[in-house]
Formats: sequence, C-alpha cells, structure tokens
Amino acid sequence: MQISVFSAAGLHPPGRRSFLTKAACALALVVLADVLFFGQGVGWTAGLFSLAWVLAVVIARPGVLAGRPSVAALAAAGLLALTLIDDPGTLAFLLVWAALALAVLLPRAGAFDDAWAWSCRLAVHPFSGLLRLAGDAVVWTRAWRRVPVGLRRLVPLLALPVAGTGLFLALFASANPVIRDRLASLDPGALLRGITPVRVGFWALTGAVVWGVLRPGHLLRLAAAPPAEQRPPSAIPGVSIASVTLSLIAFNALFALQNTLDVAYLWSGAPLPGNLTLATYAHRGAYPLIATALLAAVFVLAALRPGSPLAANRLLRRLVYLWIGQNVVLVGFSIERTLNYVDAFSLTALRLAALIWMGLVAVGLVLICWRIWRRRSTAWLINANAVAVLAVLVGCIVVDLGNVVASYNVRHNREVAGTGAALDLCYLHRLGSSALLPLIELERENLSPETKAEVTALRATIMRRLTLDQADWHRWTFRNARRLDAAIAAVGEQGEVAGCDPCL
Repeated sequence: MQISVFSAAGLHPPGRRSFLTKAACALALVVLADVLFFGQGVGWTAGLFSLAWVLAVVIARPGVLAGRPSVAALAAAGLLALTLIDDPGTLAFLLVWAALALAVLLPRAGAFDDAWAWSCRLAVHPFSGLLRLAGDAVVWTRAWRRVPVGLRRLVPLLALPVAGTGLFLALFASANPVIRDRLASLDPGALLRGITPVRVGFWALTGAVVWGVLRPGHLLRLAAAPPAEQRPPSAIPGVSIASVTLSLIAFNALFALQNTLDVAYLWSGAPLPGNLTLATYAHRGAYPLIATALLAAVFVLAALRPGSPLAANRLLRRLVYLWIGQNVVLVGFSIERTLNYVDAFSLTALRLAALIWMGLVAVGLVLICWRIWRRRSTAWLINANAVAVLAVLVGCIVVDLGNVVASYNVRHNREVAGTGAALDLCYLHRLGSSALLPLIELERENLSPETKAEVTALRATIMRRLTLDQADWHRWTFRNARRLDAAIAAVGEQGEVAGCDPCL
C-alpha cells in the first residue's frame, strides 16, 4: 500500500489547505525575506514582507476568515503592516506577529477570554511553534522515505534529454563564439559561495518564525489558567475587614502628607530645605512614586477581589475610592516632577516614555476604581487595561516620537527661549532623520554665528544621509520621503555646507 506524505504526517488531504501549501508559503516568505533583508537596510520592505505574511496566512489557513475575532486580528495585522511601509520599527513588527498569531489561534480556542490568558498563550506560542517545526521535520522525513521509488524512474526519464541538450549545447558553443563566450563567463560556484553559515541561519530563523504562524503547535491549553471568576476567592492570611480598614486609614493619611508636600513645593513655590534644587526634588521622586502607585493597585486588587466579603463592605469601598483618588493625584505630581526635570535638562525619548507610562498608570487606577464601583469582572479589568496599552502602543507607532522630542527641545532651550536647558545638538544628532525638520526650524532662529554654523552643519549631515537612504529602495520609507520633500522645499537641494558637524 502506498503511503503519501499527507497520510503519513496525519495532515489534511490535498483537497484542503495541505501541508505542502503551508510549506510552499513558508518557502516563498523565506525567499522574499532573503531578497528584501539579507545584507540590506530595512525600510518600506518591512511592510511589504508583513503584507505578504498576511496573504500567506489567508492562503495557508483559510479558517481565519470564518470568525469575526480572527478576521479582526487579521485586519489589525494588515493595518499595522501599512504602518511599517510608512516607517519601519521593531514594535510595529512585533505587533504584526502578535496579530497574526491571534488570527490563527483564535479559531482553535473558540473564544477570546481575557488579555492576560492570551498574553500567556502568545508567550508560549514561539516555543510551541519550534516544537511543531521539529516534529514536522521528523514526520516529513519519514513520510518521504515511504514514497514509492521515484528517483529510479526519474533518472532514465531525464537521462536522454539532459545528455542530448548538453551535447548540442557543446556543438553550438564550438560553432558560435557568442554562446562560447557566454558559457565561459558563467561561474557555477558563485551561487554556492553566496550560501554562508550566516545566510543559512537567517533562512532558518525566518522559516521558524513564519512556520510557527502558518502551522502553530498544540500548547494552547497549557498556556492559560482558568479565569479568575471560575476560582472561588480564597482567604489571604492576615487580611480581614478590620486589618484592611486600619491599613486604608493609615495609607490615606500617609498619602495625604506626601501630596500636601508636593503641593507646597511644586505648586506654591515654597523654598526647599538645604541645597536641594527643584530639579533634584522632581527627579528623585518621580519613579519611586509610580512604584508606590503600582503597589497600591496590587494591594487593592488582592484585598478587594470580586465576591469577597471585603469587596462587599461599604466603608472599605469608600476608603478605597479615596485612596485611589490620592494615588491618581500622586501620579499627577509624578508627571509634574518629570516635566520640571525636563524643563531643567531637556526632553529625551526615555523621559517621554516615562510620561506616557505614568499616564497609563493613572488610567489603570481609574479603571480599578470603576471596576469596584460597577462590580466588573477581573476579565473586564484586564481587557480594559489591555485596550489602553494597545492604543498607546499603536499611537507610539503612528506618531514620530523622535520628532516630538526634537521639536520640543528646539523650541524650549536657552539659545531660543532664553530659559531652560542648553541646546544639546549631539542628542539631536542621535535622533537622526526625526530631527531634520526641527533643525531647519532652529536654523531660522536668531542664533549666535557659531551655534548657527553648527546647526547648519548638523542639518546638512542628517539631510545628506537621509538622501542616501532614500536612494536605496530597500531603505526607502514614506515617512522619510515626506520629510525629505519638506526639507528640500525649505532649504533646497542638499549641497556642500561650510562648517563641521559638532557631533562627529
């Protein structure tokens, strides 16, 4: 009895999306990745590859089009792929992968329970995919060995055509100098010399990533615990209505003291003790206060779980509302501290990320309060926070944060505004093309001749590099095309500029 590759592997018959279809899609993606990325810069090609990946998922796994959740995930992957065409980034690519993984896993899970469970599944998914890839390789090898002897039939079939073609080609080469010279110029070893260990590793890594999405493993159920609502709330040692009440009273008093001090020093302008400056006071407190707010959130979630006697106590709920309100005020003061530090030492991408994170913490605290008030489930709280985080991440992808930082520093520095931090041209240099248009804006300001020459030289350096990047079709992006067009419209074509880049 003949055993096909499909039956030996326990796979779908050829009438459906077969193993070979998935393998062909994976191979096509590996070849496309080699052409677009290996030894090349990354530009709009990241979006092109992501769109091809979305198309491969539709071809290899048509079941993703059967349900609304998987279709929504697939559509999200396509939209994120478009953002990669505009401006490539690691975060956007990771979100494309997560959306595609969701699209192929959702039909197997049946429903979307909560974001935490799916985060666990996505964390396990790459390892599950590697195990599946190894198992498929073993099954494929065994199945291929059972295929009826075909090579022995293929050799006699091809022997005459190959030998005859070679003979006539040799005769034509001896009679035609053009054919002879063309054959002599061929280098059969060039292809083999291009296959290096690094390139093979690149193929293997790309194949493993795309194969894990096209043919996911079976660890889906092991990756998620049952929802919290299905587990009865258990008592926590040392936690009672009396202890939590006393704790919340003490916590509220302590937080009120901290917030009062912040009002005194940050808003009313009261003098700080000793040699402590406002910038130092702001910087020391910003991050510890955020950690304090997070610990407060953990305490509330652990002590006042839905269905527990503590959550049903009206006094406790009111104390919690007061405490969460104080935590939101505390986060507000942390943001105020960070802004004061930015005024003294300029804005950086890390400080902007910290401000965004603080805003997310405040949103999370408000959601906890809403959950207690409206008696929402744990799954609702997790999903609401996940939506907030995803909205922020997508916003960070769409908005050029480097341009935001550069624009702020250009407009708020000592050389332009007369107050604030000194102009840090080297940091603007590290921001790359994101700083080009703000530098052009800065170049028009009334600067000292020395500073203006440095700004012009830095702008010319960044513009020249951007022009070279845009000339390479691998690294070309829509965002940089718009940026370069705006720069050319403002200062003209890039030419030689007197002066030297101060950061080189």
